[in-house]
Amino acid sequence: MNQREWVEKDYYAELGVSKSATQDEIRKAYRKLARENHPDSNPGDTAAEEKFKRVSEANNVIGDPAKRKEYDEFREQVSSGGFGRFSPPGGAYTTTGDFDLGDLFGGGAPGGGAGGFSDLFGGLFNQARGGGAGRGRAQRPRGGQDVETALTLSFREAALGETVQIKLSSASPCLTCHGSGARPGTSPKVCGTCHGNGVTQRSQGAFGFAEPCPDCGGTGSKIDDPCPDCAGSGVTDRTRTINVKVPAGVSDGQRIRLSGQGEAGFRGAPSGDLYVTVTVQKDAVFDRDGADLLLDLPVSYPELVRGSQVSVPTLTGRVTVKVPAGSRDGQILRVRGRGIARKSGTGDLKVTLRVATPPAGMAEAELAAYDEALRAAGFDPRSGWAGSA
Repeated sequence: MNQREWVEKDYYAELGVSKSATQDEIRKAYRKLARENHPDSNPGDTAAEEKFKRVSEANNVIGDPAKRKEYDEFREQVSSGGFGRFSPPGGAYTTTGDFDLGDLFGGGAPGGGAGGFSDLFGGLFNQARGGGAGRGRAQRPRGGQDVETALTLSFREAALGETVQIKLSSASPCLTCHGSGARPGTSPKVCGTCHGNGVTQRSQGAFGFAEPCPDCGGTGSKIDDPCPDCAGSGVTDRTRTINVKVPAGVSDGQRIRLSGQGEAGFRGAPSGDLYVTVTVQKDAVFDRDGADLLLDLPVSYPELVRGSQVSVPTLTGRVTVKVPAGSRDGQILRVRGRGIARKSGTGDLKVTLRVATPPAGMAEAELAAYDEALRAAGFDPRSGWAGSA
């Protein structure tokens, strides 16, 4: 197999999904096929072992969004005959002008050899200059996928902070074997073929390849007696109750990260993270501007003219606000330190004065008397307005 044929493998077909499949669909397809074909569940079945190796390789590529993007882009270049026009990271060309996939799959990738296309296919492409195949390295444990969920809070819960319980159905460590994959009372053994490295070496022409070990499926360990509940994967689907501590002052649309609360990793590998997106409901009384709490206060016209003292609500009780004499509609009064408490400090309560108009059913005689009293005092609401005369 040459390098181009390797790159042109159809990993979507291996997992039985379309190119437009979501990451969740890819994850579910891989988990189903991995369980069905795992070597520990199919002892002596070489076809199942080969299938497990292929689906593991496919998941390592298209199961990772960043690697999937690179894979799709590179396959597009290959299918369109764009090798001569494609400029890989780091200028991966030999001194003779030939395209050198060894650079692209190794040091030419961002971050050097520790990632990029070198991990994309679970091994190393090394141009054999001066003889000798490249040395493989142990595969990293397959960590669990990150999980996203949503949480709806009232305005006051979000402003004050709250510990909320949510139920989450996802891949979790098997309760029977505690994630080891082995039947209780037994434990996994180091694979004798790869000596725990998870990879084996082979040479083909001028190239050296590191491939997932066919005996342990790239895990580096063997399980002679798999756990009956998880078939040796160390992972089962179950519903968990998780306590989410929502910090005070969380905003609508903000994400909270809970480290290690995502999907469980294969055979005890680290779990992914849980991301909780918070939706904050509107409140009938309050609004907010950052850490400041906003409140509209209805007042009568006489209260504005003569001044008054009014009791208003806050998030933690009520306070008295003094309305100065001669205040105007729309004026903002500030109460220091009665806003939303956050790490950056506690905001203020901003009270906006809003003149309340009399109800339509108010007695005509009362309105007439009120109007007459204003005129007698010399009050003209349109005095000096628009050049009135």
